[in-house]
Amino acid sequence: MFWVIFLLVAWAAAGISCGRLCLATVEAARPAPESADSEGRSLTLYEAAFLAGGPHRVTDLTLISMHRRRRLLLAHTGWATVVDPEGQDDLERSVLRAIGPAGQARTAAIRTAAAAADAVRTLADRLVHAGLAVPENARTDIAAGVRAVRAATVLVLAMAAAALLMVDQSNTGRGPIAAWFSLPLVLTLGCLAIARIEVHPYTRWASAEGQRLLAALGDVEPDYLTAVAVRGLRAVDDPALRAALGSGRTAHRSH
Repeated sequence: MFWVIFLLVAWAAAGISCGRLCLATVEAARPAPESADSEGRSLTLYEAAFLAGGPHRVTDLTLISMHRRRRLLLAHTGWATVVDPEGQDDLERSVLRAIGPAGQARTAAIRTAAAAADAVRTLADRLVHAGLAVPENARTDIAAGVRAVRAATVLVLAMAAAALLMVDQSNTGRGPIAAWFSLPLVLTLGCLAIARIEVHPYTRWASAEGQRLLAALGDVEPDYLTAVAVRGLRAVDDPALRAALGSGRTAHRSH
């Protein structure tokens, strides 16, 4: 009956990890007190871009917007060249600062620097405060919870294998032992499946209320920049522009 100790370890790992993930999910899904103010609220393009794809989506939208207004030239080789050095808002100014005084830089470097700029952090804080975006610590807790459940699944399998190797020294057959270990395995696998379906939106950027407002944007025919904000580079129909921005996504694939 020594295998029972392995079973207890498996159950403990499964229960603790699944409980941790459930608590993190509940915390992420809890609406902020300010979320009631979102009734009748509409999203700006930058807000929609952040909720749909995070900081790098905001940077892509800013680059495309500046390129379309001939204020920035995006080459298919992956270089951006400044045409008009005056930014019209904080996000445009952060892009120009990321390019630097030389007036030209690689889009990969621009995306990395601009996505980490104060303008994007301010946008994120405003959305979190409004209850539309998931706080960074909540996203981190959910990701850690998913990793813990995955690790628990591996541990359950390891404990089951170890217990089955001891079957020759036990009066219990392999079938009953495997059945006992299948219970914590079903728990962890079921938790991961539910997390994939239900928790997945919260592991990114938009809260439940933010997801609702994003979905409302899809109820009407979006213009070009709105489509880019919501769908990312999939909405870009210009092959040269797609290539220009695609070269900046090698290190950070947020779409």
